[in-house]
Amino acid sequence: MPNPYFKFKQFTVFHSNCAMKVGTDGCLLGSWASAGHPKRILDIGAGSGLIGLMLAQRYSNARVDAVELESECAYQCIQNIKNSPWPNRISCYNVAIQDFKPNTEYDLIVSNPPFFKNAYAAPKQDRHMARHDDSLSVNELFSNAKRLVAKTGFFCAVIPTERFTDFTNAAHDHDFFLVEKVIVKPTPAKPGKRLLLKYSLSSHLLNESSMIIEKARGEYSEDFTKLLQDFYLYL
Repeated sequence: MPNPYFKFKQFTVFHSNCAMKVGTDGCLLGSWASAGHPKRILDIGAGSGLIGLMLAQRYSNARVDAVELESECAYQCIQNIKNSPWPNRISCYNVAIQDFKPNTEYDLIVSNPPFFKNAYAAPKQDRHMARHDDSLSVNELFSNAKRLVAKTGFFCAVIPTERFTDFTNAAHDHDFFLVEKVIVKPTPAKPGKRLLLKYSLSSHLLNESSMIIEKARGEYSEDFTKLLQDFYLYL
């Protein structure tokens, strides 16, 4: 039976009610996504609240809104926020992002979005919703990011490499420019499996790089350690 929680240096995330558990993808995005000194941050598809909590730790002057459609997971997100050091700076809303109507724009929007398109359905409906883009297509993700991001803000996501073309097309359709791209490789010998992407509504020079998670079995790389050392207990 998997551990019902994941303990970080400054907070603990319980995830037993969430289809998608705390994982490397969310940790990478929460430690990497940036926008200078953001005052308002939005996490689309917040799950357990992991990414929002990481961003609240990193940006002490920011307010974070987390939007999560699945009700049991949203409840657990709320509990994780209440038990964190920053309950007054993070809010979780149990609503579809399409129906989320805040009275503000966001300096930084993040999402660890549904991964799979036209794939076999997962056994449980909640896991299906979390892993497939039936409830939030890539086009809708960009449409709502554009609706909610500030003109000088950024939209960051972590995706499988095979979805890059879909993201490129949707970004173009909604006037986003790719400004940073990190190819994430599990080991030096394996190809990149994930991409960290950063978009803006204004054109920038594209910054491309790569990152290796483990340089040897059980040994994190220097880049990964630098990103996660403020969060992982044993780094």
